[in-house]
Amino acid sequence: MLYFTFAFLVLVSLYIGNAALAIFAGILFTYFLQPPATFFTRRIGTLPLQLGIVILGATISLPYALAVSSDYLPWISLFVIVSFFAGLMLGKLLGINHRIAFLLSSGAAICGGTAMAAVAPIIKAKPQELLIAMTIVFLLNAVAIILFPIIGGYLEMTNFEFGAWSALAIHDTGSVIGSATIFSNESAQVAATLKLGRTVWLIPLLLIANWIFNKQTEATKFPRFIIFFILAIITNTVFNFNDQVIDIFQIMSQAFLLVGLFCIGSQFDTSELKSLSSKPLILALIIWAAVIPSAYFLVKYF
Repeated sequence: MLYFTFAFLVLVSLYIGNAALAIFAGILFTYFLQPPATFFTRRIGTLPLQLGIVILGATISLPYALAVSSDYLPWISLFVIVSFFAGLMLGKLLGINHRIAFLLSSGAAICGGTAMAAVAPIIKAKPQELLIAMTIVFLLNAVAIILFPIIGGYLEMTNFEFGAWSALAIHDTGSVIGSATIFSNESAQVAATLKLGRTVWLIPLLLIANWIFNKQTEATKFPRFIIFFILAIITNTVFNFNDQVIDIFQIMSQAFLLVGLFCIGSQFDTSELKSLSSKPLILALIIWAAVIPSAYFLVKYF
């Protein structure tokens, strides 16, 4: 019964393809079935998550990412850096747990759930902390998919402007593409291209996260999956994989990420729910409230 339920919930998570729901499925699995501490979803920890991040690296080619986003690369970089460090500062001012603040800042600055899933094992985020961050970003992305095309139409944005605005202001890649596709196919192409420029920032993010949270540990503790992630990017850069291969890697990466998030959810401690507060949501809303008009002003007037 335990393994059947696990398989069923994982398949549902893979079919739906949403990060926050994958974690939630893991929580339900643990809450209702109460698997033993030796159950494999608890023992393997973040290994599937790390494998998903490594495979994600094989979908990124640095020359291509830099070439397609060259016009906006300085602005993309500025957005990533400012929003990330502003999030960390606001988190400290609001008295938010530093790991939750780091997760939310990473997600808002780079690529939503993927960035948060990537840094979670490095900063040793608890399952409930990752769930909080994932849920907040999921809700904001859901709002973005609905409202952004409406706002873009009201403001009479061009296809290029809307694609660029979505790529800069929305967190998750899937939500960026979803919002832009509703507006037009051209907007979706622009959004996907520019979003790749943000995704490249995963490399320095992982290095910064390791330095901040593990700088007092021995060099041997350096997360090996970061090295493999960078090697995967180099491999794609050297061999220049075609679109079919990239699509396969994207599917594999998504699958491992979702299974990994399910496993993290299965480690959730319900006794810590009482420690939750509204401050992380306030932090995410403040960052987003600053990014949305700033991104619009950039794509409209520069």
